Amino acid sequence: MLALVGLTGLLVATATGSPPANRPAGESRVSAVQELAVLVASHTARSGPRRGAVRLAIVARRRPITLEQTVLPVVGHATDVTGRRWLQVRLPGRPNGRTGWIVRTATIRRTTGWHIVVERSRRRVVVYRSARAIRTFRTIVGKPTTPTPAGEFFVEEVIALPSSGVGAPFALALSARSNVLQEFDGGPGQIAFHGLAHVGGTLGTASSHGCIRLAVGALDWLVVRIGPGIPVSIR
Repeated sequence: MLALVGLTGLLVATATGSPPANRPAGESRVSAVQELAVLVASHTARSGPRRGAVRLAIVARRRPITLEQTVLPVVGHATDVTGRRWLQVRLPGRPNGRTGWIVRTATIRRTTGWHIVVERSRRRVVVYRSARAIRTFRTIVGKPTTPTPAGEFFVEEVIALPSSGVGAPFALALSARSNVLQEFDGGPGQIAFHGLAHVGGTLGTASSHGCIRLAVGALDWLVVRIGPGIPVSIR
């Protein structure tokens, strides 16, 4: 939950680097390419690909903390009876894992080969590029009373933190929210990857409030490669 300086409401995470990993036996495959929609304007997300469908949310074109453009993973396409094209996208916030339909107008199409998988039972983060595991980091995940939620999520924004900030030096704020803490230190209980600064913990354990804590080296490696919209699977 970003209750880190300037990140009120996020949760925090930690990990150290290790050599590239092969795909673990029995692990579900990740997609080699993920389509993304960059919002040029704010959009109304609806329950179906039509104007009269139930309105689920208003998705702002910029993220609240960094003001970066909003980038959403695309999971479906449709064209309505008027010929209007729609995109089914993953949405941030509660309930976790929800999707909605937005009009394709005022979006820019992009793609990415990056995908992050958090393996809670193994206390590790595996980073994929083009469906190939290229890095593995040890991590701290949520303790049993405040578990890291499972599901399909994405990076909302990447936040640089001051050295005095909790979880410094960076936080990668996710679309996931805690299933236990509806509010955390004034924020919405948002889950994030973040550092160990001023929170500590031992890598390879389950002891956080739900965030995924990583070592400085892991975060430094991630922030130059991972940006908004990158899919994150928590298993």
